[in-house]
Amino acid sequence: MENPVNQHKPLTIALLAGELSGDNLGAPLMRAIRRHYADVKFVGIGGPAMIAAGLECWTDIEALSVNGFVEPLKRLPSLLKILLSTTDAIVKLQVDCFIGIDFNFFNGLLEGRLKKSGIKTVHYVSPSVWAWRKGRISTIKKNVDLMLTLYPFENEIYAENQINAVFVGHPRADEIPPVQDPQAKSAAREQLKIGLQRKVIALLPGSRASEVAYSGPDFLQAAQLIQTQLNEVVFVIPAANDRRASQLQQLLSRYGQGLETVLLEGQSELAMLAADAVLVNAGTATLEAMLLQRPMVMSYRLGALTHALVSRWVSTPYFALPNILSGRELVRELIQDQATPAALCRETLKLFEASNRQAQLTEYAIIHRQLRRNAGEQAAVAVLTLCRQHLVP
Repeated sequence: MENPVNQHKPLTIALLAGELSGDNLGAPLMRAIRRHYADVKFVGIGGPAMIAAGLECWTDIEALSVNGFVEPLKRLPSLLKILLSTTDAIVKLQVDCFIGIDFNFFNGLLEGRLKKSGIKTVHYVSPSVWAWRKGRISTIKKNVDLMLTLYPFENEIYAENQINAVFVGHPRADEIPPVQDPQAKSAAREQLKIGLQRKVIALLPGSRASEVAYSGPDFLQAAQLIQTQLNEVVFVIPAANDRRASQLQQLLSRYGQGLETVLLEGQSELAMLAADAVLVNAGTATLEAMLLQRPMVMSYRLGALTHALVSRWVSTPYFALPNILSGRELVRELIQDQATPAALCRETLKLFEASNRQAQLTEYAIIHRQLRRNAGEQAAVAVLTLCRQHLVP
């Protein structure tokens, strides 16, 4: 494909992912764009996957990692500094477009500033406009030239409001086979040196420091209770990075006495492949567990003030992505005060009952097929089409 801007100016695209889930979406998109245009230059902020895909990264992604409403207020000066410096750098480069990947509040502000400076903007991963204040849709219409959505139901509200949106599917649905290899579990167990006769539960309390701080103690105390009722149980805990690994190690020293655990850095897919059941925090990990055909219980805990605000604004009946996509509670959700160690233990043990497992797994396969659309390629074509439409002199 020729340069969609002109044949003399190199194609330059700025991207910003504020957390690891966005980093994992950005990398396939970057690789797909490069397949169309080998000379493209990528700049901005991302994590290890995007850097490996060729991103010139300006700021450590961890500097943007926040949770809820209260934490961003505490870190407002440093976040504002990053917002201003990133805006200035992108405008100075006069990039061909900016792609904000998830991280909706920060990227929304950045997109608004860049749009005023004449930069075309793409937002990858729709904000949950169907769950939050519908007033957000007018801001999106003003600040975003192209919305790339992961889930089919999201495009309806954009069509109703004459906003350019493309459903691209989810990259993880492309990467994970829709029919699981029956040997995948034994291969994962062999890699982790865990016998096939053992019961294995993957614990995923979150990728952010605040998520691990709130949910980690609940998960480990639930594990203590589970251990009294399941023989030969092993808990595999993947940490998002070395900082989360250190944080989890501290929690294990306090709450994990007597548990048989395997603490990994990264490798969440390996942990879930080895598992018979998954206890997981809300977020994209619920999607990954679904795609890997692993029965799960979802839990989420926030700070008291943040939860008070969220519970007044959110209108969706579900938080786990499999539930949102199916429109019913496939996955048991335990939120805030419901997420006690005793409740987490009780619901996780139910996953070892054959009837409960099969009901989840059958629906998982249907959703997987809906999301498997070669997302990186579809997103790349949509982005490059926007460049051609708006930036050719």
